[in-house]
Amino acid sequence: QVQLVESGGGLVQAGGSLRLSCAASGIIVRINTIAWYRQAPGKQREFVAAINSGGSINYADSVKGRFTISRDNAKNTVYLQMNSLKPEDTAVYYCNVLTDWGQGTQVTVSS
Repeated sequence: QVQLVESGGGLVQAGGSLRLSCAASGIIVRINTIAWYRQAPGKQREFVAAINSGGSINYADSVKGRFTISRDNAKNTVYLQMNSLKPEDTAVYYCNVLTDWGQGTQVTVSS
């Protein structure tokens, strides 16, 4: 049974930083593609970043240069470092692998 648990969200001022964590169980992050998505109020869920088994990384254009995805194989955890946050980054952030999703963590960026 796959379980993804996100943490690290919160309230931050514009220009600030947060690091989100996605702790996985039931799967091995090192051999899977793990992605972060986000969903703002009234909007569709959108792709943010992903890291695959070979270490290749992709980012949405809106976060390139500000967000960094990484993984700790020993902890079976994937991270999303978010810098230079903007109010438009406000959303619930979800971790995803295949068809499994975490419960999400709220990120709120105040102007």
